[in-house]
Amino acid sequence: MNILTKYIVKEVLKGSAVAVMLLLTLFMLFTFRDELKDIGEGGYDLKQILMYLALTAPTVFYELLPFGALLGSLFVVGGMGNNSEIIAMRAAGISIFGVIKSVMLAGLVMVIIAFLVGEFVAPKAAHEAQLVKMLAKKNEVAIRSRNGVWLREKDEFVNVRKIMGKGGLGDIYTYKIDEQGQMLSVRHIDEATFLGDGLWKVNNVLQTEVSVNQVFSTKVVQDEWETSIEPDLLSVAVVKSDNMALYDLYTYIDFLKQNNQKAQTYELAFWSRLINPFVIFVMLMVSIPFVVGIKRGVSTGGRMMLGIIIGMTFNIFDKIAGHVGLVYGFDPMVMAVLPSILVFSLATYAVTRAK
Repeated sequence: MNILTKYIVKEVLKGSAVAVMLLLTLFMLFTFRDELKDIGEGGYDLKQILMYLALTAPTVFYELLPFGALLGSLFVVGGMGNNSEIIAMRAAGISIFGVIKSVMLAGLVMVIIAFLVGEFVAPKAAHEAQLVKMLAKKNEVAIRSRNGVWLREKDEFVNVRKIMGKGGLGDIYTYKIDEQGQMLSVRHIDEATFLGDGLWKVNNVLQTEVSVNQVFSTKVVQDEWETSIEPDLLSVAVVKSDNMALYDLYTYIDFLKQNNQKAQTYELAFWSRLINPFVIFVMLMVSIPFVVGIKRGVSTGGRMMLGIIIGMTFNIFDKIAGHVGLVYGFDPMVMAVLPSILVFSLATYAVTRAK
């Protein structure tokens, strides 16, 4: 790697880092403003808001990195073009494709960072953020384990092992204890449906009473369960497909297929997550025609505005392609990859024309 290549790589990385940090700060400020509306709800205070923002930051960083790469490249390489640095480099023997190679080397560094953050930091942090916010608002105590979600309500511990969606829960255990910590009763509920106002309809209830002298059980086919636990509180156990790591998505897709359930949404999320770090290369390639194909004297702001429009258009096109694929049953892999391939091809064509 020669001196000029190192210079371009370093400057693109610096410009992209500044762009991502500015975008991240702006996004966090807007999120902070929105979260202030919920302050005072349950135990949700300023400390919880700041913790929520800190935990959502890795996911936002991961999602903004391609767009930050685009803006950083436009700013840095565009500045080089305005200052005749690109002309000087070409006079020194570096071709336009040499400049592109240097920009892509910077992109490779960002792709590695995006993959590490997206796989090992963002998914766990996003789920913890959801947990912190929900539990603070509801003022409940909950612990997630391999056996589901545990909650405490006064003198009763509740273990929910299945969340079936649409206000439905299954395989529920409740354990009632006295002030000395002695077990008073155990109850198992096959299914529970939320009726509203803290009331659940429960089916197939097995109630076991425990005393010093005896243990006896009763079974009820249908009953009502009054509790402060609501369905949205149990959402802390559900990880959105957008926030799942590749391995978790792969294993969950396999599970759904083995049980003859639809997995298209998770397949699209899997391929989108796999492709997302490489979108950085696409965005960097998009920035090149706006540098080499536009005459000097055009302001960096003008180039950046064009780049922002292209970036936003790509994001909208990418989302539309994914949803169209789900609606019409197209291959999730094709619909996840197609927008990136099309835009990269168009940008490559524009570079060859500008050259």
